Amino acid sequence: MAQEIIDLCVQAAELNYSAKYRKGNILELPGEGKVIITGDLHGHRRNFEKIVTFADLQNNPGTFLVLQEILHGGPEDEFGGCLSFELFFKILRFQLQHPQQVFLILGNHDTAIINDNNVLKAGKEMNEAMKAAMKRRYCDKYHLVMDALRKYLLSQFLAVRTPNRIWMSHSLPADRYVEGFDTGVFQKHLKPNDLKRSEPVYLLTWGRRHSKEAVEKLCRLFDVDIFVLGHQPQETGFAHTQENLIILASDHNHGCLIRFDLAQSYSAVDLIGSIVPVASIA
Repeated sequence: MAQEIIDLCVQAAELNYSAKYRKGNILELPGEGKVIITGDLHGHRRNFEKIVTFADLQNNPGTFLVLQEILHGGPEDEFGGCLSFELFFKILRFQLQHPQQVFLILGNHDTAIINDNNVLKAGKEMNEAMKAAMKRRYCDKYHLVMDALRKYLLSQFLAVRTPNRIWMSHSLPADRYVEGFDTGVFQKHLKPNDLKRSEPVYLLTWGRRHSKEAVEKLCRLFDVDIFVLGHQPQETGFAHTQENLIILASDHNHGCLIRFDLAQSYSAVDLIGSIVPVASIA
């Protein structure tokens, strides 16, 4: 079982690095087709199943599915250990089934796993909870599985950019870090040190509560018009926090996703009109 998971992580990481539309650490999508972007999933199995049904990738080869922050949350084992890695490995198998359609973007919980840092969710330290469950599952092969998982997480995209000037990433640098943000991180081969506190990847995945001025500066810096993010919990499934910024959440019963056309121009208001509640998917 452990070797199967190790091989799965290796194959999926290789797929990420060789992705047709990869430019450095950004996925640059083409000017045709459709995109489905979700918010954080955090181990929510039923919502992922509904998203798969909605995407119907086998019958929609021109559709791209962008997922984020699968790990930490959801079902627990009898000792309170986090079992979100089960869903994560299921998603990697799904990615291998649809190699040029399914993409994951790096989140702050991923950075915590890569560098073995503590991260709280709903008052619980999730990294230790997941590691404990994985140790019980994989026993003496745990370290090999965790090493393979970390290498996969490091292979993920930092962002997705579309020709119609929409940018999707887990978050954005907080206001005080916008000036001087090192965009060179989008081109370099990432190593764990690039994800440490105060480094560019950390700043990109942990920022919250962005001001209008900061978002406008980042639009100019990244040469885009609209940001679609995750990271910040949303009880109603989404929030339109600035004129050109939307935040999605997909990890609860009010979770949402957005589907949009790569060949069409959008305002943020237009994208909000394209929001689909996951609970509405049969």
